[in-house]
Amino acid sequence: MQAERGVSAPETLPARRPGFVRRLALRCGIWLVMLPALALATEPRTLRLASDSWPPFTGGPGGERVAIDLVQTALQRAGIESETTTVDWKDVEAGLRNGTFDGSAAMWRSEKRERELLFSRPYLQNRLILIGRKGSDVSAKRMSDLAGKRVALVSRYAYGNDVENAVGVLFVGGRNDQEDLDKLLAGDVDYMLVDELVARYLVTYQPEETAAKLAIGTTPLTRRMLHFAIRKDVPGAEQIVEAFNSEIQSMLADGTYGKILHVGWIRADVNGDGLDELVALGDSVGQVPPGTIYDVFGKEPESPEEKQRIFVRGSIFEGWDAVPDTYKMGANPESVKPSHGTTVFTLKF
Repeated sequence: MQAERGVSAPETLPARRPGFVRRLALRCGIWLVMLPALALATEPRTLRLASDSWPPFTGGPGGERVAIDLVQTALQRAGIESETTTVDWKDVEAGLRNGTFDGSAAMWRSEKRERELLFSRPYLQNRLILIGRKGSDVSAKRMSDLAGKRVALVSRYAYGNDVENAVGVLFVGGRNDQEDLDKLLAGDVDYMLVDELVARYLVTYQPEETAAKLAIGTTPLTRRMLHFAIRKDVPGAEQIVEAFNSEIQSMLADGTYGKILHVGWIRADVNGDGLDELVALGDSVGQVPPGTIYDVFGKEPESPEEKQRIFVRGSIFEGWDAVPDTYKMGANPESVKPSHGTTVFTLKF
């Protein structure tokens, strides 16, 4: 397998709207009277990001690229314009080294990369789960449970020790999830590994085909945190990452995050108190308690009570019954098919 979701070079300035310049100045200890001079001295530039094609997370405009949409929306809310170029991953890494690109919207963290790149806090967790043909046993709890099996997975990424050190598992590389599904349905492999978000899209948007032909596991067999990364030598890099982290937190709380991911309910710590809340994608929670929930960071709730902390319009309600009836109107979030300018990820059966 090739390298993971790369690293150094000349300077490029991100675009800065007046609000961002003001916040940046305050954080850097610059007096407000100096802001006009700072604004004049700072030539607006667009932050140049790069990713490979990795649906549904990254890809070209109008395609399946929820990770890019999350990152660009957070940056735009912080007053930073950005654009993403889609190239092969080796070209992403080369472009970061030679200064063609300033950063990447979707990258896994490593010690080597940290020498040249500044990473955001994780904004998404990639969790690989098992899919088999209808009737297959998909109860595996760890990779070693698949010893002797042929398992398809997209081959150009390094998935970490859980995959690299799996003993007795025959991994069959594919170019993408569609190719892996074709192999599975044809009987060329016993299983395929896909991101949990992909499996959720299959169940939500292709329920009949999925129920008729597939068995889907529920236990993640490997996990990787996804980050926004920027070269350390980009002017204002630390402030850009700080602003990005702040906006992602706001997007979790105001429903924007769920809308971009095309999910009805998310579970995340939206107020920083160490406990997770359930957040609907809109200002109403529907007429029935949450059912299917997308756990942003895959943390198991410590108690049943934690599952029921419902966050609506800036308030936390301890349990469904505590939510005012005025919020229990409209369609249930799980039944809404949100649109945020991207194509919902589907596969051909």
